[in-house]
Amino acid sequence: MLYIIGSVTGLMCVLLITIKFLFELSSRVLTFWHHEGRERGAERTIYNYVRGKYLEPRSCQVSWDWNEPCEVGQPMGFRVHLFYRNGHPFPISGTMSLRVHISHTELSLEVPVTLEVLQDPLRNVVKAAFTVRKSGRYQITISVGGLNVGHSPYYKVFHPGVVDPAKTQIMGHFSTLVLTCGEQHTLHIAPRDQYGNPANDNVRELESYTLSLSELGVLGMAEGCCQTTVCSGKQNRVLLHLTLLQTGCFQATLRYQGHPVSNGNFNIIVLSDEEKAAVDNNVSRSGVGVFFEGYLYPPSSPPNVFGQLSPSSSQKEDQTISCNGSALERMKKPKKVYFYISPKQLSVKEFYLRIIPWRLFTFRVCPGTKFLYLPPDPLHGLLSLQVDDGLQPPIEVSCKDRNVMAATFTRFLHLNIGGSETFHDKVAFFQKELKNIHCKKNRSKITLRVNRHSLLESSLRTTRNFSVSDWSKNFEVVFQDEEALDWGGPRREWFQLICKVLFDTNNKLFTRFSDNTQGLVHPNPSRPPGLRLKLYEFAGRVVGKCLFESCQGGGYEQLVRARFTRSFLAQIIGLRMHYKYFETDDPDFFQSKVLYLLTHDVTDTDLVFAEEKYSRGGQLEKVVELIPGGSHISVNNDNKIYYLNLLAQHRLCNQVREEVEHFLKGLNELIPDNLLGIFDENELELLMCGTGHIAVQDFQAHAVVIGGTWHFREKVMSWFWAVVSSFTQEELARLLQFTTGSSQLPPGGFAALCPSFQIIGSPTHGTLPTAHTCFNQLCLPTYDSYEEMHHMLKLAISEGCEGFGMV
Repeated sequence: MLYIIGSVTGLMCVLLITIKFLFELSSRVLTFWHHEGRERGAERTIYNYVRGKYLEPRSCQVSWDWNEPCEVGQPMGFRVHLFYRNGHPFPISGTMSLRVHISHTELSLEVPVTLEVLQDPLRNVVKAAFTVRKSGRYQITISVGGLNVGHSPYYKVFHPGVVDPAKTQIMGHFSTLVLTCGEQHTLHIAPRDQYGNPANDNVRELESYTLSLSELGVLGMAEGCCQTTVCSGKQNRVLLHLTLLQTGCFQATLRYQGHPVSNGNFNIIVLSDEEKAAVDNNVSRSGVGVFFEGYLYPPSSPPNVFGQLSPSSSQKEDQTISCNGSALERMKKPKKVYFYISPKQLSVKEFYLRIIPWRLFTFRVCPGTKFLYLPPDPLHGLLSLQVDDGLQPPIEVSCKDRNVMAATFTRFLHLNIGGSETFHDKVAFFQKELKNIHCKKNRSKITLRVNRHSLLESSLRTTRNFSVSDWSKNFEVVFQDEEALDWGGPRREWFQLICKVLFDTNNKLFTRFSDNTQGLVHPNPSRPPGLRLKLYEFAGRVVGKCLFESCQGGGYEQLVRARFTRSFLAQIIGLRMHYKYFETDDPDFFQSKVLYLLTHDVTDTDLVFAEEKYSRGGQLEKVVELIPGGSHISVNNDNKIYYLNLLAQHRLCNQVREEVEHFLKGLNELIPDNLLGIFDENELELLMCGTGHIAVQDFQAHAVVIGGTWHFREKVMSWFWAVVSSFTQEELARLLQFTTGSSQLPPGGFAALCPSFQIIGSPTHGTLPTAHTCFNQLCLPTYDSYEEMHHMLKLAISEGCEGFGMV
C-alpha cells in the first residue's frame, strides 16, 4: 500500500515538473519569437533558441551613473546592458524597441529622456540621459518590446539643491514693519533652491541667516539695538525671532551667507508703548479726526535750466554743490501745516487766518506712495520725511510725531492691501475685494451675438447699451451662422479674438514704437481722426471684464492677450513718467538718444526744452515746448536728467492723455483704481496677461534647423530638445532672451516670431552657444554628450542673456 502511494506521489511530482517545464518552454518560445526577429540579421530558428540566442529582458542589467542621494538640476544618466538568454552580449540594432519612461510619482510630470547606443565593440549598451528640476520621488520604467528590463520599474529620490537667496522669500512680506520696542516679532522665511523647491535646512544653514540694521537718517550701522534668534520651523520654514531694543526708524537687510534674500530689504518703525497705543487709537477711529501738526518745506528747485556746469568739474565738486544746495533749501522758512490721514488718503492742509482750510497735497494710501526717512530739520529739530507717490513732485515735511504718523499710514496701507505685500497675497486680496464689490450683482447669463468677420463692430453694437451690471454677468457668446452651444469654448474664443483685434497695431488703436512685431503696444498718439475715443473705453471694459472673470476662478479665467508698454501700465496705476521707461518701451530711441545724452557731454549740442513734430513727408509741423519758454532754454549737463524726464512725460504720457483717460474710464467701471493701485507695473502685467507660458511643443514645432552634419541633426538636436524640455519657465525665458533679445513671446507664440526662431549648426565643437538676436538665430556647436550640451547651454543662458555684442 505504501509502495502504491509513493508511486502515485512520484508520478504527480513528475507531472507537475513536466507541466512547469512545458509552461516555461512555451513562455520562452513566445519571448523568442517576439524578440528574436528584432535583432538585425537574426533567424527565427529552434537552433538559436536551444543555444539561448535570443534577447531576454529579465537578463538585462542597469547601471547608474550617480551615487545617492542626488540633487535636482544635474544631468543624470544610466546604462542599460542588453544580453541574450545565454548571457552573451546582445548587439543592438536600429529597430530595437527599448523604451524609458521617467515620471514624478506624486505630480503629473514626465521627464524627457535621450537614448544613445554607445559605440563600443559589443554595442550592447544604451545610455539614457535626463535632468529633473522638481524634487521628489521618480519612477523609472525600462522596457524592451513591452516587457520590463531587470527589476524595472526603479524608484529614485532627488533632493532639493542648496538654498538660493534669490529664490528664498520672507512669507507675508511688508516693505515696512511696525513693531513695539521690546516685543518679539517672528519672520517666517521659506528657503528655496534655484528651481523653487523647498530647500532643506540644517544647523549649519540656520547659522547662515543674518539680519543687519541701520538707523534711517543716521550714518552707520545700528549696533546693539536688535536681538535675533533663528530656528527651524515646520513645512520647510525658518523662523527668525526679532526683538528691537530702541525706538526709531531702521533699514533692515536679511541675508543668507552674505547675500540678500529676494525680498529681504525692508523698513522697520519701532514704537514705544505710548506711541503704539496712539497708533492703535488712530486706526480704530478709521481716520476720523486723525491729524498731525508739522511743517512743509519749500520744494527743492528743479535743475537750473539756465545754469551751465563746466565739463571739467569733478564729481566731488558736484556732490558738494548738491549737498550745499539741499541744506540751503532746508534753511528756508517752512509752512506750518496739518497732516490728515484716513484709510484712503494722506492730505496736507494749510489754514488761512487759522480758520479757512486749503488743501495743498493729497497722496493715496497705496504701495506706490513711498516714505523716505530723513534726519531732523535744522530749524525746529523735528524728524523729517519725504513723501513721493511717483505722480506728483515729492514733498519734504517734518513732524514731532513723525513715527506715529508714518506708522498710522503704514497700518492703513496693510489693511488696504490685505496684510501682505507679496504678489500672491495681493492677488488673493484683489480677487476677494472685487468679489465683494460685485457680490450683489446678478451673475445670470447674457447673450452676445457677434459676427466673426466683423468682430469689433458687432461686439460694439451688441454691448453699446450694456450697464455695469450687464458687464458683470456671465457672457454667452453666439457666433452668427454657427451652431454651437456656449459651454465655455465660444466665450474663451471671443475674449481671445477681441483682444487680438483691439490690440492689433494694424487697426491703429494701439501702436508700437518700433516696426518689430515683438514690440510692446502703446495707445496710438497718431490715431486716425475717424477712430473714436469710445473704442478705448470699450478696450478698458474688455480688460476689466477679463480681470473680473479671472476672479471667479475655475474655467472662467481670462487673460489679456497683449503685451503693453511699461509706461502705459504705469499710467493705469497712476505713476509719473521717467526716462527709464524708454529702455523697455522704445529701445531704439533709448539707444540712439537717451543713452547718448546720459553718457556724453551735451554742452555743445543744440538741444532745447522743446520737441519738434514732423509729418510723414519730413516737414516740420509744430514745436511743443516741454516747459514755458522751453524753445529758448538750452539743455546742459546740469539739467539733462530733468530734460529727459520731461521728454518721457511728453512722448509717453501727454501725447496719449485722452486715450488713456478713456481707457481708464472703461476699466474703472468694473475695477476700482484703488484696487489696481496695490500693484506695481510689473505685477499688473502678470495679473492681466499671465506669466507668458512658453510651450516646448510650440517651440519645437516652429523652430527651423539649418545646416549641420548627421551627428548634429540626429544626436545634438535630440539632446537639445531633451535639455530644453527639462527647463523651467524661467530658464526658457532666459533662452528666449539670449536668442531673440526678449524674454517674452508675441501673442501668437513662436509662429509669430519674425524672422522665425532658427537653430544653426555651428562649425565649432564643444564651445559655448552664440546667438544673433537681430535674426532670432541660435548658433549651436556640436557636443560629445548630453551632459556637455546641458552644461554649455545652461552656462550660456545664465551668463550671456543680458547685453548685446557683435560676433
